[in-house]
Amino acid sequence: MRASARDEEYTAYVTARLPWLQRVAYLLCQDWHRADDLVQTAMTRLYVNWRRAGAVENLDGYARTVLVRVFLSEQRTGWWKRVAVAPDPPESAESALTADHDARLDLRAALAALPPRQRAAVVLRFYCDLSVEQTADVMHCSTGNVKSQTARGLAALRRAFEPAGVWEGES
Repeated sequence: MRASARDEEYTAYVTARLPWLQRVAYLLCQDWHRADDLVQTAMTRLYVNWRRAGAVENLDGYARTVLVRVFLSEQRTGWWKRVAVAPDPPESAESALTADHDARLDLRAALAALPPRQRAAVVLRFYCDLSVEQTADVMHCSTGNVKSQTARGLAALRRAFEPAGVWEGES
């Protein structure tokens, strides 16, 4: 394949799938700026390996796997602990008043509080709709690990949304 044809194919793919990749990255890291950095790193790796990526059956799965591995790798380096980015300002006062917006913010905060591997397992299983086996493949771990990480993550999310006093015998 000619280099220009390969570049055009890569550019067409990234242009079409960029919003989806950014949403997945945001769900993983809970920061739009960092999500952009993750996607940029993942897309660079995808470009370097485009010949191999172009030969796979599920290109979206391949790109998602690269993205999740970039995220998990970054978590191990500690970069995310050294660099703090201020949160985005609210979009508008009007949209901040809606219940859906509040619920979304609560869910994002609860998701952000999960440890990275639990967050990755929950995002891959429920946002990306992957099976336990597919998630294990993406995360380079056993299916049992995926099940336990997912169960722990869901339990933490449930606790975050329980009304106060439920476990203290209050009604």
